[in-house]
Amino acid sequence: MGRKATVLLPKHDRMLSEVGEHLRLARLRRRLSAQQVADRAGISRSTLQSLEKGSSSTSTGNLLQVLVVLGLEKDFATLALADPLGRKLEDARLSESRQRAPRRRKEPS
Repeated sequence: MGRKATVLLPKHDRMLSEVGEHLRLARLRRRLSAQQVADRAGISRSTLQSLEKGSSSTSTGNLLQVLVVLGLEKDFATLALADPLGRKLEDARLSESRQRAPRRRKEPS
């Protein structure tokens, strides 16, 4: 039984393509061949090509390995760091009245 292909909205597909292009340009700025990066990352050249094309079928582990080789692993750590919507939701929940948990009953000795 084969794996299901990930279906993305066109906007998200373009985002992946842009990330792939950024990876490719970072590799070229460092004057590294695709084979060199693939070897250092421990992935196949075709997997690197898939990442650079923005394929949704590659794993985040492979992406991280390539970022490490390119010296860009800090970029990976900043994903979802600034989360304005999540912070607003969290702040809204904090302002709600909180109820205390019921006290534990002491067992008779």
